[in-house]
Amino acid sequence: MVAATSEAAPADLFDKIISLSKRRGFVFPSSEIYGGLSSCWDYGPLGVELKNNVKAAWWRAMTQLRDDVVGLDASILMHPTVWHASGHVENFTDPLVDCRNCKQRFRLDQIPGAEVLEPGEPAPEGFVAGLACPNCGEHQLTSPRQFNLMFKTFMGPVEEDAATVFLRPETCQGIYVNFENVRVTTRRKLPFGVAQIGKAFRNEITPGNFIFRTREFEQMEQQFFCAPAEAEQWFQHWRKVRMEYYLGFGVAADRLRYRQHGKHELAHYAAAAEDIEYLFPFGWKEFEGIHNRTDYDLRRHSQFSGKDLSYFDETTRERYTPYIVETSAGCDRSLFVFLLDAYHEEPDKDETRVVMRFHPLLAPYKAAVLPLSKKPELAALSRSVHGQLRRFFPTDYDETQSIGRRYRRQDEIGTPWCVTVDFESLNDQAVTIRDRDTMLQERVPIPEVAGLLRSRLDALL
Repeated sequence: MVAATSEAAPADLFDKIISLSKRRGFVFPSSEIYGGLSSCWDYGPLGVELKNNVKAAWWRAMTQLRDDVVGLDASILMHPTVWHASGHVENFTDPLVDCRNCKQRFRLDQIPGAEVLEPGEPAPEGFVAGLACPNCGEHQLTSPRQFNLMFKTFMGPVEEDAATVFLRPETCQGIYVNFENVRVTTRRKLPFGVAQIGKAFRNEITPGNFIFRTREFEQMEQQFFCAPAEAEQWFQHWRKVRMEYYLGFGVAADRLRYRQHGKHELAHYAAAAEDIEYLFPFGWKEFEGIHNRTDYDLRRHSQFSGKDLSYFDETTRERYTPYIVETSAGCDRSLFVFLLDAYHEEPDKDETRVVMRFHPLLAPYKAAVLPLSKKPELAALSRSVHGQLRRFFPTDYDETQSIGRRYRRQDEIGTPWCVTVDFESLNDQAVTIRDRDTMLQERVPIPEVAGLLRSRLDALL
């Protein structure tokens, strides 16, 4: 395990992470050759490996290692009535305010001194009178208007006659409408959970802060169905389990915290909600939420569909609509947390050594093979070593520039182990393995390298 650290982050960490992400191929601006598309991002060769590892780690923890959670992959497009039943058509809105002077748009909660509006609540006359624009400081704000965050599209060959459908703003509704399908086919008894990873879309008024708030994003959600009387117990269980998950991957404890939602913040469906927040360069922000959603979701879908989604408990001989305890993590936000928390700068002679201390299970490459020379006899042996390792985990091959610069490159992308093939390797059939975090080196026979590195990874599972 990579130990958590409490050292202060660089003051300009945000800019450094964005620069590193572009330079090393973690994250690119979407459609960049056309000037980009606001708050849309593409994951490059290293980014997609990191993101896949983030998802795989979550999936393993939530399904493979538990007896009480199964998986699902629901469609992005769903019957339009789903979103009426869920309350999204009516309540999934943000109050939008325009500045007549600078033409900027803001959510109402971004206006200093503004009062809160309930979802769907119209603003009374003079609601923002006397309040200043946070951008230009002028007192020329429009009255708030409710803005629905769902993207609309059309299903059918002719737009005028086609049905209006929505790109899902969250993944959980696909789980709720499949509750009975999953329960029957898996022969599950309550309590049990259903996990899903998938894309969601929200037409955010003010997206930004790199990949933190975007209009297209990926969620990692788990919905746990239980008896109403057990909901608080499971809420506390998942609250603890999810925090321990991030600590187990080495995220610094002093950059993590819980934040309980006040009564005025609770969603219309929630009896309780807590966020797991990280100290981002722009402040404490949520990247995972744990919610007691009560029986709202199944009750509403029963009402709108006419299908009975209640559950008969054979032990207690009771029939009830299950409560749901949700854990909802942003995949992109989680990846951002791991990026920020991994970044370290260390003084080293005349330059600063930048090291991405990813947990080895999350690191895009687990190892890199570095031949000391491009000479054919050394290259052939190095390629052979590379071929052995890449069968088991992603492995880089780097033969350009000095060995010192190549070490620095691998440090900067977070590769845990560098395997150096030198001229002595031709005689002793051994290589030197360098550890990213300790920089200690050890000589290992070539036939033992793959097994050694695999055992180190297995020990972290």
